[in-house]
Amino acid sequence: MRNYVITIARGFGSGGKYIGTRLSEELGIPCYDRQLVTMASDESGIDESLFVESDEKLRGKYIASFLRKMPGSTVLEPREKGFTSDVNLFNIMAELIRSLAKTESCIIIGKCADDILKDYDNVISLYIEAPRAACVESIMNRMHVSERRAHQLIHSTDTYRAKYYNFYSGGKNWTNPVNYDMTLNSARIGREQCVKVIKDYIKTRFPEYETVIK
Repeated sequence: MRNYVITIARGFGSGGKYIGTRLSEELGIPCYDRQLVTMASDESGIDESLFVESDEKLRGKYIASFLRKMPGSTVLEPREKGFTSDVNLFNIMAELIRSLAKTESCIIIGKCADDILKDYDNVISLYIEAPRAACVESIMNRMHVSERRAHQLIHSTDTYRAKYYNFYSGGKNWTNPVNYDMTLNSARIGREQCVKVIKDYIKTRFPEYETVIK
């Protein structure tokens, strides 16, 4: 059997990471999120802190309107100018994601992975969202912050994720359902049911896995 990959884009507080982790447990395949930062640092030799600083974020100098075009996709050599630039850090991460998609079954959280792998036929791309009230409640409970702070965190996180996606996808809208195989409202059916729905979809999309995905 060939390998398959599930990418998960998610609104902050919607439970996308939780759903990815549960899928990982149910399917017996790895779930990559923060681990990708460490792996990209190890492979490139670039300090991990630089990948952390640019993880799903655009730093100020890249938000100017004249930069709103698809960046070059070539990974630079260490001796070249711009080796530690945000664009090159993204390209290093993208190459890592492509390598994983070619070699193993896995789940990838965020990182613009759905767009990076848009031409791969072994990929299922998902977007997880929930109404603001449900996201606020989730953040308050998980991070032990006030309602006001939860609203602030959701707004700021979703804003920088949207800008990051727009820039590196060449102008696409992060929340556009056309970008994904499926969009799920985790508050409407519950996070555990989301896991079940996704497993059923995998069996429909890749019938060869029907007998091994319970």
